[in-house]
Amino acid sequence: MHNAAQSYGKVAKTTASPRELEASLLLRAAAQLQAIREGWETKSHELDAALTFNRKLWSILLTSVTEESNPLPVPIRQNVANLGVFVLAHTMSLATDRRAERLGSLININRELAAGLLSRA
Repeated sequence: MHNAAQSYGKVAKTTASPRELEASLLLRAAAQLQAIREGWETKSHELDAALTFNRKLWSILLTSVTEESNPLPVPIRQNVANLGVFVLAHTMSLATDRRAERLGSLININRELAAGLLSRA
């Protein structure tokens, strides 16, 4: 969790808003996973690190959206929480079924949520 928190802190210093920060980190995680998917033959050994970063990021997002003080409307918070539960479960399943094509859903979820955050920023 320390590396994700460190990355979060580093990006926070250069990003204008929390939404932009979250979007930036989601895009970074998606890009890491995409690079591994595209270069599977030479980059599959990087999968564990990329999945760990993504899992830690989503753990932070889940913690944030489930706090009562979160200003987002409850339905949006619930949707993000549901996505987070899926992301964490899918990440765990990748530990036993490691195939490049299974990365697509994580990449798409990260990109779509980032796009939504940036459109609201």
